[in-house]
Amino acid sequence: MHTHHFQPTHYHTTIGSHEPVLHISPGDTVITTAVDAAGCDATGNQVTPPGNPQTGPFFVEGAEPGDVLVFRIEALRPTRVAGFSATVLAENVVDPDAVRTLPEPQGSSWQIDFDAGAVQLARPRTRLGHLTLPLAPMLGCFGVAPPRGQAISTATSGAYGGNMDYRGLGQGVTVYFPVFVPGALLHLGDAHAVQGDGEIVGTGVEVSCEVRFTVDLIKGRAPSWPRGENSEYIFTLGNARPLDQALQHATTEMTRWLVDEYGLDLRAASILLGQGVRYEVGNVYDPAYTIVCKVPKKVLAQIPVV
Repeated sequence: MHTHHFQPTHYHTTIGSHEPVLHISPGDTVITTAVDAAGCDATGNQVTPPGNPQTGPFFVEGAEPGDVLVFRIEALRPTRVAGFSATVLAENVVDPDAVRTLPEPQGSSWQIDFDAGAVQLARPRTRLGHLTLPLAPMLGCFGVAPPRGQAISTATSGAYGGNMDYRGLGQGVTVYFPVFVPGALLHLGDAHAVQGDGEIVGTGVEVSCEVRFTVDLIKGRAPSWPRGENSEYIFTLGNARPLDQALQHATTEMTRWLVDEYGLDLRAASILLGQGVRYEVGNVYDPAYTIVCKVPKKVLAQIPVV
């Protein structure tokens, strides 16, 4: 097990079978950086074209199609004190009649106070004043290379991950990706200092970041959709449009997980989900939406050991 320090020199606005920037092994940790969604680095200078530029890809030795890539976010920290966001609701999240009432788009700036653990609205001036929210860094876009040589825009998401924009994908989270190509080819980027559910203005508070992550590998047993866990929940991520299809993917994947890993039959899984499930909305702005299906670990702890 090694710790690698990697400083990127170029980025990708697609997730695909690009030339790997670093070969790593299961159990290894990587400390690296990512630019913000506009391609700006820790100094605020634009160093690459915009569009959720990705650091990587990282080639994981031994990873083969059908395996599970285990990706744990050990630490995630913005690398500058200034972030930005959009200020107007997306047209697709309001009633059609309300679209014409929306104001003209413009940007806003935010200040990050690391000592206070807070993100404060700096501009534009509104009745909100200096609205202050807790600092809650997350990665908006990351995943593995999709199959068949595809290179898919970082604007969207799928079974490989991508632009899921789920605010729960922050420090301490472990995500399980299906592997589609040799080496898995892990990409990451699009950090947010904070974001509400859905990314309904089209951005979080966008910022560059430093991330420390660890990878591992489970041979075989690849899920159909990304899975994850934190200290309180296991969860699955369905990515599709319309929103009900994303929910179907997430629910079906969670059912498979309960059957395959927890030994439940379909009736028992249905009973547990019917009363114990929780849902969250990831991205509802971009071409594919994200629904998160969650089950509390406290509920799972009640399943008898066979």
